[in-house]
Amino acid sequence: MRVYHFSELPYPDVWDGRESLRVNIPNSLYDPEVGADLYERFFDEWQLCDELGLDIMVNEHHSTATCVNPACTVPLAILARITKKSRLLALGVPIANRPNPVRVAEELAMIDVISRGRLDMGLVRGAPYEIPPTNAKPVGQMERFWEAHDLVLKAMTTRDGPFSWESENYHYRQVNIWPRPFQDPHPPVWVTATSPSSAPRIAENRHVIATLISGVIAKDLFKAYRENARAAGWEPGLDRFAYCAVVGVGETEEEGLRRADEIANYIRTSPLVAKQYSVPPGYKKIPAEIATIRAGPNAGNRPLITPEGRKIDQKTASVEDFIEACSVFAGTPDQVYDQIARFYDLTGGFGSLLMMGQGGNLSHEDTVANLTLFSKEVLPRLQELKNRPLAMTAE
Repeated sequence: MRVYHFSELPYPDVWDGRESLRVNIPNSLYDPEVGADLYERFFDEWQLCDELGLDIMVNEHHSTATCVNPACTVPLAILARITKKSRLLALGVPIANRPNPVRVAEELAMIDVISRGRLDMGLVRGAPYEIPPTNAKPVGQMERFWEAHDLVLKAMTTRDGPFSWESENYHYRQVNIWPRPFQDPHPPVWVTATSPSSAPRIAENRHVIATLISGVIAKDLFKAYRENARAAGWEPGLDRFAYCAVVGVGETEEEGLRRADEIANYIRTSPLVAKQYSVPPGYKKIPAEIATIRAGPNAGNRPLITPEGRKIDQKTASVEDFIEACSVFAGTPDQVYDQIARFYDLTGGFGSLLMMGQGGNLSHEDTVANLTLFSKEVLPRLQELKNRPLAMTAE
């Protein structure tokens, strides 16, 4: 199993008491001196991952204090040069919200070359509340996503000079990227999903399917992917499945729970977005739009579900609630390993764990201790999971 350390690069000092942390939060609250210190700190933690044998995951968000990385490709370009071993995962680049897929292909190809083939290329749709800041169209987003996906891959794999691309969404007369990717034909593609209905097309393309903090939903996602892959005549390996969870490890159970509780503020603050930005009209299909209207004030705050069916409000959940819902793994190294192993069995197995090892107000010292203890006491044991029979498979 590969383990990628993930931090959203939060700026948490302005979180308390706000009903919205996205789109309309004034940047007068951002102190560039503090921001510069934070970036330096986060790069130190990423370089530590390279030494510890952990891979690195980077994402991007816009107009928010929860993530001060507005462009995956900027830190990844730096990491490509200053790290030596870690695979570098962009999860991801919101290609449905970006107007120029060819530029995305160029940027990612360059990072792949600088890193000598260590890039994992996550292409994502983009969050609904980031449509207003990017001035993108909410209608037809999934169609635009898959067309941008096709264009990125064609740009990366065409070797015989310019090609043209004319469609409703994109118009190019001369596509011919330089440089081309280091990995041939292109870096591995990852796509995120939150519903089993998304699995068929991801499986059709044989991409890695990744789901973030979704708990037991991952079981149905991975099952749908496996079924569609088998129907298409191929058997997916564990490397096609990835799951992201908050991870807090301590020398004692109390210490591990405390670290995870700090990081879990990422989950608690995720739904905090002004109502007018949460779901732009046209972003969802009509049945989903109807469900959103019926949900009223709870729209956008989808509860987490435990394996036993208990619903948990992510805005107010305790760390113990999150552990029960399989969105957090926390405690001593033995407890964390056991929790991951149980979830591995529940989902039928997965080859990549996206470890949110920093978040909220968790300090640099705690983050270093969390990553170090995990890499020494948990990571080696995870490599043996694939060699044991599953207690339950997602058939």
